Amino acid sequence: MDARRKPTRITEQFIESACARLRDGAPLRRSLPGWGRVHIDRQLPFLVVYRRPEDREDPETDRLVTGEASYLLASSAREHRPGVTALVRAVVDTFAPSFGAFLLFEIWADPDGPDESGDQGPYSPHFRVLRARGHRLSSTVQTLSRALGEIRIKGDLARVEVVPAARVAPPGLPPLPLRAASGEAPCSILGIAVRPVYRAAEAGQSLPLVRRALHRGLSRALKRAAFEFTRRETTHRPPHYHALGRRSVVKAVWDVDRELASVSGSFDFLLQVTPVNSAQAWREFRRNRFQTEPVFVSRPLPVDPSLLKRRLYAIPVERIEDPTLDMLFRLQQIEIDRKLTLLGDRGRPEFRYGSLQLYGGVDDGLLSLSYELLNRLPRRTRDDSTRNALGAEEFAERARAEIDHYRRIDPGVTATVEIREDVTGLMVSRGNLLVGREARIPLSRVEALLSHEIGTHVLTYFNARAQPFRQLHVGLAGYEELQEGLAVTAEYLAGGLSRPRLRLLAARVVAVRRMLDGASFPEVFEELRQAYGFDQSTSFTVAMRVFRSGGLTKDAVYLRGLTVLLDYLKQGGDLDILFVGKIARSHIEIIRELQWRGVLREPSLRPRWLELPGAPERVIRLRNGVNVFDLIDRRRK
Repeated sequence: MDARRKPTRITEQFIESACARLRDGAPLRRSLPGWGRVHIDRQLPFLVVYRRPEDREDPETDRLVTGEASYLLASSAREHRPGVTALVRAVVDTFAPSFGAFLLFEIWADPDGPDESGDQGPYSPHFRVLRARGHRLSSTVQTLSRALGEIRIKGDLARVEVVPAARVAPPGLPPLPLRAASGEAPCSILGIAVRPVYRAAEAGQSLPLVRRALHRGLSRALKRAAFEFTRRETTHRPPHYHALGRRSVVKAVWDVDRELASVSGSFDFLLQVTPVNSAQAWREFRRNRFQTEPVFVSRPLPVDPSLLKRRLYAIPVERIEDPTLDMLFRLQQIEIDRKLTLLGDRGRPEFRYGSLQLYGGVDDGLLSLSYELLNRLPRRTRDDSTRNALGAEEFAERARAEIDHYRRIDPGVTATVEIREDVTGLMVSRGNLLVGREARIPLSRVEALLSHEIGTHVLTYFNARAQPFRQLHVGLAGYEELQEGLAVTAEYLAGGLSRPRLRLLAARVVAVRRMLDGASFPEVFEELRQAYGFDQSTSFTVAMRVFRSGGLTKDAVYLRGLTVLLDYLKQGGDLDILFVGKIARSHIEIIRELQWRGVLREPSLRPRWLELPGAPERVIRLRNGVNVFDLIDRRRK
């Protein structure tokens, strides 16, 4: 017999080899004879089981189990039942004595068909939790039921029934073993019968979006119930229910992460949508007495967006078992797709609509705040005076010294500073600072801009580079709002958020809204100059940033992000978690989950601006709750 042939049954040798790894604390991931897989990435007091029916098709149900830190998929065929039972018993016997107790979850699909109650829609989740009569896990069952009841699909909350049962097992199958073979520790079991809303009953079609939403909710419910069981019934004391989540990352995740980063790294979006002839366009615009639309020239595209999209959607994100990582990478795939669409639409009317999808627009509340800032703050102040200003070379030297500070803490900080002819002002690209040749930085703003560009954008880039996933330094979907809000907050904590700076951020918002409402470039330029008192050069630069490539709404995220960040801190939000990489507000709980699970590490670099004179007091002030106007230093004249 060929020794390489897959065995037809689960043998004693297979079980002993698997349990030896578990006893040594090593992860276990092996395919099972017939069909299935056992995955246990560390010693844990629970196992989630799915046995595939022998007499009917059951598509997608097995995927509700994968993604857990400890799971077993197996065939329910008669020839495999003894081996599966023996394997489960061996796992229980390996772990139960050391933990003092063990919990089995078994999941199966309720038969297809309409819900008997008649009051639920076709996609309304419905769970039956089966518990053995006389069991003692009331708090675990309550936690599981409550967590399942929070699952919502297409607006409908799940309905949950708790059913005492003489036998806890799928229809037609024998129950799994309830006690360790050694008899030293009890093993309990909870069954979860799931209404299969993730497939269309009439056609048997899979509904992947419904299944993913159900999977995420079910996975969280299982961990919460396991945490309650572990805390009450075992000697194990995890600090949080997320700490019971999966730690091991399989090859499929690394492959997807690498491919997504490769596609994203094929182009620099902001550079590709920023004009290379802004100085020449300004001269032409001024020569024409500000009456004609300036002509902006973009860099030639180094990629074909259509071909890159082909690569992008060939990436097998569906192979990711972990529901949290699956969601993150799918959102990333969509974001890259939108950026590629925008690159293909440069200079066309469609560009601004794609920009709205990527960065959002300007709602009435943000617009009102911007008008208030423009009208209440004085147009002429001594703040940001350029009489004593640093040129590009001098500022670049200060920036290099700032980078050296972080490099002494982490030698992996390889950021450079480059003076460029084709950049206006300052820009961070892939962890490097680009300084426009014509830039002049007021002395009062140097520390603030170092905190913004180096202490926020560069720092989060290199903190992310130290994490296992490339997407954190590429930037998770929608990260710009929180990232820019954090960078502007850094300016305040560094003592350099001036009144002209806030007026400029407000002007950008107004310019974006006016562009979206149909105003022309000359109209926006004149409004900024005549109605709000900006000089010609500033008015042109603001309008250029907003109208570039056909209409980019990104500049609204600075002020919007600042308000989001202030609200986050007022609610007691943790600043340190924001330094882990380039993340959005919606990712904070996911990042915290991945940290609890040990998938992500704490950031190694903390910004120097948190230690500047007055910064700790300003942080306390932010946590007490302030509005944007409260950020202005009243001592300035």
